Amino acid sequence: MIRSIVGAVVLGALAIAPCAVAQDTGAAPMQSYSAVKLRALDKITGNSRDLSAKVGDSLSFGRLRVTVRACYQADPRETPESAAFLEIRSTTPTEKQPVADKPANTSRMNKGPQPIGPDGLLFSGWMYASSPGLNALEHPTYDVWVISCSAS
Repeated sequence: MIRSIVGAVVLGALAIAPCAVAQDTGAAPMQSYSAVKLRALDKITGNSRDLSAKVGDSLSFGRLRVTVRACYQADPRETPESAAFLEIRSTTPTEKQPVADKPANTSRMNKGPQPIGPDGLLFSGWMYASSPGLNALEHPTYDVWVISCSAS
């Protein structure tokens, strides 16, 4: 009987302890910035380019249009981290007209990246500088990732 009571108390204490630790991390919140620095890679040519845009603005790279919705960066005294909310759209028509003398190919392999939303939306979400593969643009020709946030 005493063992079961002691066991219940220990299990109860262990169940509460992670909640208390998770709430008191001591980490400073990330700060909002008004601009982002991105790096874009054309996988075919191997050329990369650094791009800068203000929050709310759009920029073009190849056949992509990138719209920056938000950018947050950790305090310089904390572990380095930058995160940006991006919307990436294809600037090419989603459906191509087949050439008259060639049969239409219905396989997905030859259609290119498939939009996930209206207006050729290919990606919508947070990208993190420390983990570029976590939420990545899945495109056969282009890669885009966050470098940092800035004030202007």
